[in-house]
Amino acid sequence: MRRTLLALLAVAALTLTGCVARAGTSGPQAAPAAVPLAQLADLTLQVGDQKGGTEALLRAAGQLDGAPYRVAFSTFTSGPPQVEAAAAGKIDFAIMGNTPPIFGAASNAKIKVVSAYSGGGPGNRILVHADSPITSVSDLRGKAVAVGKGSSSHANLLAQLDRVGLKPSDIKLVFLQPADALSAFKQHQADAWAIWDPFTAQAERQIPVRSIAEATGVTNGDYVGVASDQALSDPKRNTALSDLLIRFARAAQWAKGHPQEWAQYYATAVGLDPETAAVAANRSLRLPIELGDDVINSEQRLADLFAASQQIQSSPRFVNWVDRRFNDALRPHLIS
Repeated sequence: MRRTLLALLAVAALTLTGCVARAGTSGPQAAPAAVPLAQLADLTLQVGDQKGGTEALLRAAGQLDGAPYRVAFSTFTSGPPQVEAAAAGKIDFAIMGNTPPIFGAASNAKIKVVSAYSGGGPGNRILVHADSPITSVSDLRGKAVAVGKGSSSHANLLAQLDRVGLKPSDIKLVFLQPADALSAFKQHQADAWAIWDPFTAQAERQIPVRSIAEATGVTNGDYVGVASDQALSDPKRNTALSDLLIRFARAAQWAKGHPQEWAQYYATAVGLDPETAAVAANRSLRLPIELGDDVINSEQRLADLFAASQQIQSSPRFVNWVDRRFNDALRPHLIS
């Protein structure tokens, strides 16, 4: 079973790097006319999620109460398989780290980034064991580093290496999903682990570790909301998605104002002890921000870094995978 899972994850990673070609994109298309919310009773919006993510926050804040449509959540291990599912029309929307859409754009995936959220930087770290001789990113030369391929931690790792003049070829990249990476790291099969919350908080609580770098100030540390082209072209799904984005923004505002209540709910949702959950829930809270030029330009810089590091074949023009149609509706709900 474990081998089968790893094989499937490997296939998904290869797909995102371009093994499955898709029609190119020329940028966002005109949004369909809005549909009255009263006409959405027969609609089920398909939303991708990671444990303790979108669904947990919406339910904790009561923001799914009274929704005029249904929402079905599907749980994924990380962002890259969510991009693949959205590109295939299996899900309509998902919130993920800053990097999976870059891999999607590199493979011409039929997706668009439609919203942005801050908060991912502090919990996105490179960890080493407390007794490790590694004290800085420069010391990673020749070392095995576990990381999820195409994840925000993959971007953080590349950016940290670039800062000190190292290339990916100077280290031993070990591409593993979080659960397998945690096991490998615990068993000292990896010298370091580039990872995001809640796994960062979990490792810091359960294992004697040190952080040698975090994403804050190095990459944008953002999360992004990704919608399928199929959903954006459908009047009902497009309308429901606009409403859901507003509900999520309100939920984030609630969580920021009620950190203890949010941490308690989050602990149950992810199955972590209250102390660990409180750290992850509030350190990496997804706070809605403007999907503006700053976000797009920083994503382009990451795409260029991935291309220069030969992690993708070429750098896509990222703005072609961005659609700002929901900006006006979301602007009153942004958190500065």
